[in-house]
Amino acid sequence: MIDYNQVLNPDVVRIKPSGIRKFFDIAEQMEDVISLGVGEPDFPTPWHIRRAGIRSLEQSKTRYTSNWGLMQLRREINEFVGRKYGLSYDPETEIIVTVGGSEAIDGCIHAVVGPGDEVIIPQPSFVCYEPITTLVGGVPVIIETKAEDEFRLTPEQLRAAITPRTKALILPFPCNPTGAVMRREHLEAIAEVLKDTNIIVISDEIYAELTFGAVKHVSIAAIDGMRERTIVINGFSKTFSMTGWRLGYACGPAPIIQQMVKIHQYAIMCAPTLSQYAAVEALKNGDNDIADMLEKYDIRRRLIVNGFRRLGFACHEPQGAFYVFPSIQSTGLSSEEFCEQLLYSKRVALVPGTAFGQGGEGFIRASYCYSVDHLNTALARIEAFLDERKR
Repeated sequence: MIDYNQVLNPDVVRIKPSGIRKFFDIAEQMEDVISLGVGEPDFPTPWHIRRAGIRSLEQSKTRYTSNWGLMQLRREINEFVGRKYGLSYDPETEIIVTVGGSEAIDGCIHAVVGPGDEVIIPQPSFVCYEPITTLVGGVPVIIETKAEDEFRLTPEQLRAAITPRTKALILPFPCNPTGAVMRREHLEAIAEVLKDTNIIVISDEIYAELTFGAVKHVSIAAIDGMRERTIVINGFSKTFSMTGWRLGYACGPAPIIQQMVKIHQYAIMCAPTLSQYAAVEALKNGDNDIADMLEKYDIRRRLIVNGFRRLGFACHEPQGAFYVFPSIQSTGLSSEEFCEQLLYSKRVALVPGTAFGQGGEGFIRASYCYSVDHLNTALARIEAFLDERKR
């Protein structure tokens, strides 16, 4: 008999499975479950984008593209980030098309971080940054953002975390799971800390277009002195409701993007051709789709924030993405206990805050990319759960 303990990579074995998927997988085996657990838009991909993908199949555009991605798509990406965020990149050398934003994050960390290098990661945040850093031999340095700071990274926290071994900073804003955003003045303060260092910023801006209010998203790459040290990660999953199309991109300095392309060549070859042609259409003609979805998300955002507050939970008002991160400390339960008891007793699936780092203890994540009826049903069941606990 083969001893798999001798075969498997111990660094991989030590990594915990995603806490997001754990509760989703349990919920899938149960009946009558209302899930607010998965960050996937409930809107179909807009028809004109689907039609562009279908047309590419009808025209037999099914061959490999350049490792970098279709030149037509890279040009549209540059036009899009210029129009939206005031950025400019050379489509030939400073943009790579990837299999989702996740591959762009992975490729960037692999290209920049080596054994012993420290990577500063604000948490609570998306689940992939820490394990990828560990897999390349890097050292995650965790900064716990605070509710009283609206879950923003502060310059004081960043300055205290920097050492001579610091190689990169992950900047995950708008933030999954907290909905926090970094406005221009906050980014300028971060840039001031970084200006005399060689620290690279990996700015995950996958939720950039899902920012609420009159003040829109600002990329740290648009702050003076930051473009040369920033890789901007973005994609199509959230902005255009294209999760299953698996398409993302990275924009940044040519020396870094060139190394990402090498990793991409050997691991992936190219992103799906069908998806790339659909993405061209999304970038050219999708602004109205974004506006329509954002308006509907805003209605749901206000509904769920008010709902949790009515139930007695302290709830930071998210300014971006499509998640709320209410505190459940008043219940006396841990995040894991709350979510587990709620799931089994009332068939509502949420994600414990600890899935996004230990700084998430005492919080839960609920996604509001679901219908108003779905959200109201979930809130009613949570209220019933709390009422039963009081008896």
